[in-house]
Amino acid sequence: MNAIITSIAQAGADVRVFELKSADGTPLPAYAPGAHLDLTLGNGLVRQYSLCCRDPSPERYRIAVKRDPASRGGSAWLHEHAEVGTMLEIGLPRNAFGLGQSNDPHLLLAGGIGITPLLSMAYALLRAGREFHLASFARDQAALPLPDDLASIALHAPVSIHVGLDPHQTRSSLAQLMAGYPRAEVYTCGPAPFMDLVTELGATRFGAQSLHQESFQAPLPASGDRPFRIRLKNGRELDVPVGRSALACLQEAGIDAPCSCEVGVCGTCRVAIVSGQARHHDSFLSDEEKASGKWFLPCVSRATTEVLALDL
Repeated sequence: MNAIITSIAQAGADVRVFELKSADGTPLPAYAPGAHLDLTLGNGLVRQYSLCCRDPSPERYRIAVKRDPASRGGSAWLHEHAEVGTMLEIGLPRNAFGLGQSNDPHLLLAGGIGITPLLSMAYALLRAGREFHLASFARDQAALPLPDDLASIALHAPVSIHVGLDPHQTRSSLAQLMAGYPRAEVYTCGPAPFMDLVTELGATRFGAQSLHQESFQAPLPASGDRPFRIRLKNGRELDVPVGRSALACLQEAGIDAPCSCEVGVCGTCRVAIVSGQARHHDSFLSDEEKASGKWFLPCVSRATTEVLALDL
């Protein structure tokens, strides 16, 4: 459906908040905390942004976008070209990062602009009267995203702000936060090193089953990654070296491989596995789908076998 930008506001250094309404006045689809939208931008790119509304309404959506110095064209376009009145195509809200039903306290741990899905969760937990602690980590005070939202939530529930910390100090602060809870559900979003640290500390403190995370960044090469080959239905094989995605290799070879997000969250590039085994790095497939060995997301995932035959 089409949506129109109705307002743009600055909310921290290099962060802008965009509010949207449907172009034809019809109600916007409902969504749950943690959901994100696909936006088709004016330059043809499709990017994903988390919804961060204070109170979900069929009249408007709200997203926050940080201008990334290494932008692949998404945040740069929104910051440089989007205006009030600009029309964008949006997809239905999708959610692979929803709140569970546990009655345990919730720790919402944000690194930088990763605060956006956690804000929706915080507002929902406030409305439900459930216990939580929202912690926001940022490079410095000027870079703190959405400070007004943090201040608003802090009037009703624990909020902590951590700025200018080095890695050792960040580890110490996270460990201290977790030590205050005998049990908790941990939700985190932010840069990969930050989420890796939360995962390490959280798994030790609460168990891996209590950890929930979302990333809109392509994963860095893992220590276990190795070159592999893709085998197509016609028997042709393509080399996929370490440091290059299978999707990039397919596109370079002229193979029709639909894609959108390129970071493993949308599922557009999903393809069936004919033979071989995948190492999944995406956040789209469910644990059951990954265990089935039937599907592969070439934008981020790898192979554990020398050859991975795909239904292409």
